[in-house]
Amino acid sequence: MALKRPTGEALAEAVLASTGYVFKDRRLLETALTHSSAVKAATNNERLEFLGDRVLGLVVADMLFQKFPDASEGEIAPRFNALVDSKTCSEIGLLMNLENLVRADAALKARSRGSGGSYLADAVEALIAAIYVDGGIEPARRFILRYWEPRARMVVVKPRNPKSELQEWIAKTGDARPEYVIEQREGPDHQPVFTVSVQVEGFEPTKGTGGSRRAAEEAAASAFLLREGVWANEGSAA
Repeated sequence: MALKRPTGEALAEAVLASTGYVFKDRRLLETALTHSSAVKAATNNERLEFLGDRVLGLVVADMLFQKFPDASEGEIAPRFNALVDSKTCSEIGLLMNLENLVRADAALKARSRGSGGSYLADAVEALIAAIYVDGGIEPARRFILRYWEPRARMVVVKPRNPKSELQEWIAKTGDARPEYVIEQREGPDHQPVFTVSVQVEGFEPTKGTGGSRRAAEEAAASAFLLREGVWANEGSAA
């Protein structure tokens, strides 16, 4: 049988243990931990969730800016996206044992038991906002860094997609589109080597080789991005 959800002083003490913050306005805390699915709830955390998402984004962006001073925007952005997404917020909610503190529909909580879920991610963002409203940016920052900073270097960043990044970069500078042309195909059928050039109006073409047409196209796009300074010369990995 599930434990009864704490309220009032007991709730404030439970949240203090996981956040390090003492709420002055306990009604604000109750609202932050009340999901819109809660039966007969007079208010819910949707507005706080909206604000908390923005506070989280600001603090995490600043943290990454300070922690990785030599990283380009293209290297920081994927890490930022991974840190502020719903999955990460949900995982942190589980770490804080918020499942037992959030007021929400019993069936919704049962379906998500042990795996988080969006209602838990919403509660984490709402809690960030509640701390911000109740105590200001510094307590909110301390809480965020407590859980997000250890993940900053652990997060797995998706590898870059050179063709997509080339398309996006060109779209910022004009209406041209990259065209990939097979220049050469060598080797036996079971082990071919393709040479492909990428041609963009107004630029000299670049070439790339690979064991498949796609690999050669990606190599050509990577060479283009490196030559034009879109990617740093130390490599294309984030």
